[in-house]
Amino acid sequence: MDIDLVLRSTRVITPEGTRPASIAVSGGTIAAVLPHDAEVPAGARLEDVGDDVVLPGLVDTHVHVNDPGRTEWEGFWTATRAAAAGGITTLLDMPLNSLPPTTTVENLRVKQDVARAKAHIDVGFWGGALPDNVKDLRPLHDAGVFGFKCFLSPSGVEEFPELDQEQLANSLAEVAGFGGLMIVHAEDPHHLAAAPQRSGGAYADFLASRPRDAENTAIENLIDQARRLDARVHVLHLSSSDALPALAAARAEGVKITVESCPHFLTLTAEEIPDGATEFKCCPPIREAANQDALWQGLADGTIDCIVSDHSPSTADLKTPDFASAWGGISSLQLGLPAIWTEARRRGHDLTDVVRWMSEAPARLAGLDRKGAIEAGRDADFAVLDPEATFTVDPAELQHRNRITAYAGRTLHGVVTSTWLRGERIADRGVLAEPSGRLLERNN
Repeated sequence: MDIDLVLRSTRVITPEGTRPASIAVSGGTIAAVLPHDAEVPAGARLEDVGDDVVLPGLVDTHVHVNDPGRTEWEGFWTATRAAAAGGITTLLDMPLNSLPPTTTVENLRVKQDVARAKAHIDVGFWGGALPDNVKDLRPLHDAGVFGFKCFLSPSGVEEFPELDQEQLANSLAEVAGFGGLMIVHAEDPHHLAAAPQRSGGAYADFLASRPRDAENTAIENLIDQARRLDARVHVLHLSSSDALPALAAARAEGVKITVESCPHFLTLTAEEIPDGATEFKCCPPIREAANQDALWQGLADGTIDCIVSDHSPSTADLKTPDFASAWGGISSLQLGLPAIWTEARRRGHDLTDVVRWMSEAPARLAGLDRKGAIEAGRDADFAVLDPEATFTVDPAELQHRNRITAYAGRTLHGVVTSTWLRGERIADRGVLAEPSGRLLERNN
């Protein structure tokens, strides 16, 4: 095997722990993880990053790229540049907010054709489960989508309607029949309809309009359906810590359910959100500090598997000061790693925990067996991080198409100094290379 690159650091995070190492790369694949002082093979180039930490490239399984159809909101070019700048080397695109949505094989092909030349990192796709497309789920699975997204309450866009409990059961039964995965926006529409709905800029009013009970009830119903149908399900963007005991109990009894949360739920709190600051609006909402503490405990004990962005951008005009009418979504592709590292280190976690939550577990969720770890046989995807360095978030420096961010002005720990995709440096202190990402399909 011809080694063409050796990436060396005093701190490399591997499945066996953090240690000084030299990573030998051949043809875009990790050939071996060698001792730090291993001899560099003839013909290989050495890249020594000193004491910066080498992490496996992050895997973000929850990104709304919105391309084609709403490309003024984001797009594959800008989204994947932002991801690369933030240490993410693989993302999975959500099936909605683009036009057309990824709900048929024909629509999937449209999206793949748009993404192919624009992807700075590797990109895969989720399919969508709608009330009327059960017949399309198996063909989408066979075409390579990684699973199926559904909503249990209105999605916010008319072309992607929610499932009621009977429709959910029908879709789950179909997906379970071929061993697929259903990923679920779990808020109960009846609880949402019963909650007080007030327009205006008061964050407290918006928070009251998306009560924890809406999440808790939807998750309990999902657990019941997954148990009954022996279906594999995943709870998206968990914000209510009240649901953690039910989720832990379900897993203990063998229900095939996994859970994610997001940087905004784990680093931002309701108490600090100013009235009218709709850059903080998302659904489900950012909740109180005590709730956040419990989410971190869920991460620590393994009830929550992974942290992904739910990057859901929009144009500035849609972020009106009225929480009732403003678009709900947080843009964080470029900032997720430092945001989480800042809070994780404060709470006594180390970077091996961050790697488990933001690389290893999302890769495992999607079945991306070449991603998520620094070991022989995996893709040579790396994020190089100076974990002690700090920076203050300046929206002008973001690669997102619309540079609206809830993190503006925050000082964060962790500067991504470079990002590598299959052994090639694709980001170097914010300078991006030309697109070299590939389109991924399930089990391919």
